[in-house]
Amino acid sequence: MENKILGLHHITAIAGDAQRNYDFYTKTLGFRLVKKTVNFDDPQTYHFYFGNEEGTPGTILTFFPWANVRPGKNGAGMATEIGYSVPQGSLDFWKARFEKLDVRHDIISERFGEKHLAFQDPDGLWLNLIEAKHQDNRKGWNTAEINADVAIKGFHTVTLTLIDIKATAAILTEVFGYKQIEQDGNLYRYQTDAVENAALVDLLEMPQAQRGLNAGGTNHHVAFRVKNDEVLMKIREKIVARGLQITEKINRDYFFSLYFREPGGVLFEIATDNPGFATDETLENLGSSLQLPDQYEPMRDQIEKGLPEIK
Repeated sequence: MENKILGLHHITAIAGDAQRNYDFYTKTLGFRLVKKTVNFDDPQTYHFYFGNEEGTPGTILTFFPWANVRPGKNGAGMATEIGYSVPQGSLDFWKARFEKLDVRHDIISERFGEKHLAFQDPDGLWLNLIEAKHQDNRKGWNTAEINADVAIKGFHTVTLTLIDIKATAAILTEVFGYKQIEQDGNLYRYQTDAVENAALVDLLEMPQAQRGLNAGGTNHHVAFRVKNDEVLMKIREKIVARGLQITEKINRDYFFSLYFREPGGVLFEIATDNPGFATDETLENLGSSLQLPDQYEPMRDQIEKGLPEIK
């Protein structure tokens, strides 16, 4: 078995109001709430997982919504933009939808030969809808207002802002198996050939950039995908060999994880495909009820009373 990174697994960000976060991602953008659980380290806070029908790796954006969180600030050592793949010709639909719903957005532009539409969620998180150059056959989650012709398919890329890209690029190329494929000024694009989609990482080099503040409206970490636990631990050996600090294997119920901070300051996670999101709910019922890690199940009544109701 090849010990390969299979592109992006998920990205985790910080939000404010839980209901507002839920409404924006399920109603405005049309994602499925794949899992409603709690923060492992703070069970009085939700952990939402938004993605496609099955919560396929490479489609999953997760949030910790803290009601009174202070606004964060993008800067060096952070993932500063999330790029999603959308069908060709769909950006006009999304631009009109954002205008109708008062979503903050830019004009439709072009980067690396792909049309894109940048926008912000209610907490200020920057996202980008991109008409990918390659054929993306993934199926988005459809709603009454968002059909298959325009539905968001999953991750296309993630942008990391760095003071100097060299050490981060070395992790991508020498450990993760990515290759630099394009450059546009101070923006460098890297790709893995291990998967067709969610295969890109963009490195933005800004030597004068200030460090960011990780709080509301910013990304907490970027998770890369591996097939299973065996590959996970092989990758861990490679990280340790480079002298970087990395956690032991952690059970996140729906995947197993390792965490380490890459040399540019971005928190990276490596996450497995197994066991997936249908372990405690059926596919049809994903995200329909609050799921708790085993250690918090005896506290369910107390936890449920402390969490805001989501309608």
